Amino acid sequence: MGVIGKLEPEVGRHLLRDEGEVIVDEVHKHWVAYVRPAAEATVGVVLLAVFPFVDLDIAWLPLLVAGGIFVHAAWRALSNNMDRFVITNMRVFRVHGVLSRQLATMPLIRILDITVAKPLIGRILGYGHFVFESAAQEQGLREIRYVGRPDERDLSIQRVVQRAGLRGPRVIN
Repeated sequence: MGVIGKLEPEVGRHLLRDEGEVIVDEVHKHWVAYVRPAAEATVGVVLLAVFPFVDLDIAWLPLLVAGGIFVHAAWRALSNNMDRFVITNMRVFRVHGVLSRQLATMPLIRILDITVAKPLIGRILGYGHFVFESAAQEQGLREIRYVGRPDERDLSIQRVVQRAGLRGPRVIN
C-alpha cells in the first residue's frame, strides 16, 4: 500500500472479536474540522494567483510558500481523516496518526464522567467535544474534539455502560 498505507484507519483490527466485542459507533471528525485545512489551501491558491505578477527574480518565493501551505493543509486534512473514536460494547478507543498509528483505549468500567462541551458555533453546526474523566488522568482519550451529534454519541456511551451493568439501576425516591 505504500508508506502512508490506507487513507482510513482499520478500526476493526483492534476489536476483541473472540471476546464478543462489537462496534456500537465509529466517530469521524465533524466536517468543521476540515475548514482550517481548506482555508489554508485557499491561501495557497491566492499565492499561486499572485505568482504571475511577481518579479521574475523572486517568483520562486510565492511558489515555494504556496507549496508549503498546500503540503501543510493536506497533512492536517489527512490527520483529521485518520482520527477515529470508536465506541464498542466493552470499551472506547481512539486510533489516530498518519505515518505512525497510536491507539488509546479505555474500558467502560474506568469511565467516571463524560463532559460534552458545545461551543456556540458547535451548537449551531452540530458538533461538540468530549472530555473523559477517569481514574488515570493521563491517557490518550482525555479529549476528543469535533464530535458530530455529541448528545447522541454521549447517550450511546451511557446506554452501553448501562447495558454492561457497570452502573447500578436508577433508584427513584
